[in-house]
Amino acid sequence: MVCGFLRKALLSAGACLLALALAGCASGDRTVRKVVLATTTSVGNSGLLDALLPAFRVAHAVEIRPHLVGSGLALRMLEKGDAAVVISHAPIAETAALRSHPDWRYTKLMYNDFVLVGPPNDPAHVKGAVDAAAAMRKIANSVAKFLSRGDQSGTHEREEALWSTAAARPSSDRLIVAGAGMGATLRIASETGAYTLTDRASFAQMADALRLAIVCQGDPALLNTYAVITVPSGSAATDAQAFADWLTDGAGRTIIQEYRVHGAQAFFPWPASERRNDPHALPRIAPTR
Repeated sequence: MVCGFLRKALLSAGACLLALALAGCASGDRTVRKVVLATTTSVGNSGLLDALLPAFRVAHAVEIRPHLVGSGLALRMLEKGDAAVVISHAPIAETAALRSHPDWRYTKLMYNDFVLVGPPNDPAHVKGAVDAAAAMRKIANSVAKFLSRGDQSGTHEREEALWSTAAARPSSDRLIVAGAGMGATLRIASETGAYTLTDRASFAQMADALRLAIVCQGDPALLNTYAVITVPSGSAATDAQAFADWLTDGAGRTIIQEYRVHGAQAFFPWPASERRNDPHALPRIAPTR
């Protein structure tokens, strides 16, 4: 009877220990807080998030859940409370959002550049154009197709600015709206033999699988700046701001600096000496290639 009693006691104790262990695991899962990030598709397509988010989770026990959308939609998600933090690259849209929400915290994060890509045989003879506006004018005055994001993204915003500067745009049958993210837009342009505007990092990540080549680059009008934006209130506001600070002034800045796509630096951290609270601020140091 004593042996039976001991056996039951040991089994009971083991069950208690197992229950405590399981409870501890569950508790551990609960300690990993979650923050929704709405970010431009170029940041996701470039692969940068794959380097940033696991490192932040380890350092802060906070899981960042990214939603890849155009900058315009990302800003609307922040406004509606569907996201706690945004990474955007649309200065005009950002200016309008900050005018409506002066309490939002805005900080320039990094920069790279846009490039104009098209079929390798360059049917619009864009190569050699003196600047990006001249390149867009050549496309507009040719019979070539141009694939537009058409989604109020930062890339679409810059495309519209370039058409305006060029004072020309393709006819409606040649200006095709993809209504898609950067990766999908590049694939469609490759399949249809169209020109398109892209951030350099996304193109570099996908170039080996595309029938596209860079036909215009290096114009200051193609400089591409990214910002991180948070709101001061909400259940995830503290963790969202911690993520923003980690990106701009913490270990995330080093990860951005060291991130490479096929050996080339994909993004450049915002210079510490430059203004970083103005959407239209530009770094005085252009990306070096």
